[in-house]
Amino acid sequence: MKRIYLLLSAALLSLCALNLSAAEKEQKAEPKNNLKFYGFIRNYFAFDSRESVSGTGDLFYYLPKDVKMVDGIDVNDQPSFVFLALTSRLGVDVSGYSIDNVHFGAKLEADFYSGLSNSSNANAGVYFPGNTKISGTATYRLRQAYATITWKELGKEQKNSVGLKIGQAWHPMAADHPHLFSLEVGAPFGPFSRTPLVQMDANLGSNWIVSAAAIWQMQYQSAGPAGASAMYMKYGMTPEMYAAVAYKSGGFLVRGGVDMVSIKPRVLGEYNDKTVRVSDRKTSVLGYVYTQYSHKKFAVKAKTTFGQGGEHMNLMSGYAKVGIGDGGSWKYESLRNSSSWLSLSYGKKWQGVLFLGYVKNLGLAKGVDGLLPKEDVYFCGNGFSNINQMYRINPQIIYNIGKMNVGLEYQWTAVQYGDYSKSVVDVKDGQPVTYTTLNARALATDNLHWVGNHRINLMVKYNF
Repeated sequence: MKRIYLLLSAALLSLCALNLSAAEKEQKAEPKNNLKFYGFIRNYFAFDSRESVSGTGDLFYYLPKDVKMVDGIDVNDQPSFVFLALTSRLGVDVSGYSIDNVHFGAKLEADFYSGLSNSSNANAGVYFPGNTKISGTATYRLRQAYATITWKELGKEQKNSVGLKIGQAWHPMAADHPHLFSLEVGAPFGPFSRTPLVQMDANLGSNWIVSAAAIWQMQYQSAGPAGASAMYMKYGMTPEMYAAVAYKSGGFLVRGGVDMVSIKPRVLGEYNDKTVRVSDRKTSVLGYVYTQYSHKKFAVKAKTTFGQGGEHMNLMSGYAKVGIGDGGSWKYESLRNSSSWLSLSYGKKWQGVLFLGYVKNLGLAKGVDGLLPKEDVYFCGNGFSNINQMYRINPQIIYNIGKMNVGLEYQWTAVQYGDYSKSVVDVKDGQPVTYTTLNARALATDNLHWVGNHRINLMVKYNF
């Protein structure tokens, strides 16, 4: 018995020693994060010669509004001026944590604009062209929050790598920005969105990159019968899908990609005077090509986007209800659009920039038979469906003083608006109904006219 007791005691002591050794190793192997904090204090001063569509306290600029005559006065022909610091930003990059050839990281980034609280503009639309809240208390807002996993040194020559990005980040269609300091960075002449996603980037050697992503919607959403909403994707149960391939060599890069969105604009509908489940489905495909080149103090970037829809990325497009199918389901067709921009930059301390942008609304590809009511066209909420085309000329100059940047820009944005066809009386259920209709392609082509806005923007920014 004594011998057995001694053996058991020795075994227990050995086990404790092993556990202590394992704990020490685990403690030694405990990952340590390297944190790099960054951010900036940024002030914008903006003047507009005309009432326009803009967000983020009138700092995120889209386009000038169409002529609106009231008692012989164009109420949108009104200059305005604002200056705000709510786009100041805080962020942290996490790196340095690795196990073998697997590297882990993360990013968290926020600014101070989540709408303006404690702001009241009651009856503003009676006395002013618009009633957008432009004063109050700015609140903290999440911009990006994602984790990364990267497998490095893959392949025979150990030149390949595969990375995963999981969380909220820039939409891969919108990750390429022109050389601009203005808040909208080229929108709506190119896609703009930050959104939840799972993205894979595979570096195949030193030149080729293959990317794929599954994407959800959050701040920027698809249009539809219930207004802009993420419900259409939620009940469609299909994430947005993206794929791209890129080639880089020295200061040159070219990338081409395609994006597909499949949504369900309605779950319930009316059929034979009863509420029924409907099988609505709208699918659109959007493609793009991006290129950039840099040499010493000179850099050029260009991007063109062509395809269907894209209103959830702030493109001037959408889709339309074009008919009714079996069981009360609706048929849809996407509006087509072309959006392009070119950005030129020269200099370091003194930096000159020229941005050129162009958008063309191409309407429906097939058109429709009969009437197409205006309310059956679902367009980007930051634009208007009677847009035919638009362009922007944007020169700017930036003075970089160490961590301080001072920039001055001029924007000329011009939009060609048109009229919808006319009011048409139709008969529905034996009763006359008046529709304001578009032409068969949902494209405004009558009474085309240009409307423009002069914007002068000053930025003072301190980086840390």
